[in-house]
Amino acid sequence: MVSDVPDPSVLHPVPGQPRVVLLRPLVKSPLIEVGAYSYYDDPDAATDFESRNVLYHYGPERLVIGRFCALGTGVRFIMNGANHRMDGPSTFPFPIMGGAWAEHVDLITGLPGRGDTVVGHDVWFGHGATVMPGVRIGHGAIVAAGSVVVDDVPDYGIVGGNPARLIRRRYSEPDIARLLAVAWWDWPDDHLTRHVRAVMSGSVDDLEAAAPAAPGGRRRTGI
Repeated sequence: MVSDVPDPSVLHPVPGQPRVVLLRPLVKSPLIEVGAYSYYDDPDAATDFESRNVLYHYGPERLVIGRFCALGTGVRFIMNGANHRMDGPSTFPFPIMGGAWAEHVDLITGLPGRGDTVVGHDVWFGHGATVMPGVRIGHGAIVAAGSVVVDDVPDYGIVGGNPARLIRRRYSEPDIARLLAVAWWDWPDDHLTRHVRAVMSGSVDDLEAAAPAAPGGRRRTGI
């Protein structure tokens, strides 16, 4: 057993760097679920992630972020509550202003949504990226700085631009299948600690060779 495994419950994992926060011990909303070790980096207001970076989040849709994700400064998730009607002449949400306009609240309730926003494991978001409602981002993906993600991102895809487009895949389709089968983000922390070099700089072969033998051939799931 490796004794010196980083603690995923520590709010500020990097000594002397309050700009870096682990999101799992930070978030309180029942509508946000974050996996272990995923972090946000912001020199000004890292601990305000829920209010500054997850916007228009009134539910019931959830934001789900997997393990080992890296979120650069200014990454924002726009949730379904930002929707406005688009089937009439005006998109202005009159009822929220109160007064007699509030009598027409039915005009802004029940607007169609795209469901939960789901981010896989080991996803890297560059500075200022924006994710629109209901997007699903695959494991191992990279979102370039300043991107506006309006569509789903495949596993190990690199996307960039506004709207974000697929630039390339990080690995071939056969190797992506192998990486997903290995699922290193599900490894026990002590085993992962012994094989950090293979995870960070090894080949797919190295990663397969380092994978733990799971009882019954089954791997852990969930975040």
